[in-house]
Amino acid sequence: MRTKGELEDQISRALTQWEKEYLGRGPLSVKTDILRNMVIVQLRGILTPAEKALCETKEGMLSIKRIRADLIESGSEQLKELIYRLTNKQVASMHTDISTKTGERILVFLLQEPVDTQG
Repeated sequence: MRTKGELEDQISRALTQWEKEYLGRGPLSVKTDILRNMVIVQLRGILTPAEKALCETKEGMLSIKRIRADLIESGSEQLKELIYRLTNKQVASMHTDISTKTGERILVFLLQEPVDTQG
């Protein structure tokens, strides 16, 4: 059985790889925390320089939020499968938001049951 820290690290690495393959570029850093039946992932540095510039206007900010949400939604089945393969638990729901101010994205996967880990 893996430790909680080992599983969190595996999820962070897998999500970084998914971002690179699916979205064309990965985050600068990823931190994953598992709490009961929740997998909470914080991705930092996900906006491109062009997206940062576009976020200087309200229209641009809303556009980036919408496009990034659509991109994640289009890959949501892959993400759920990735989490299932690593945790052996079905994903009940997935939630996400992006901060155009900080360039961070939060992903929360609610699993059907708690994750089994040591410590």
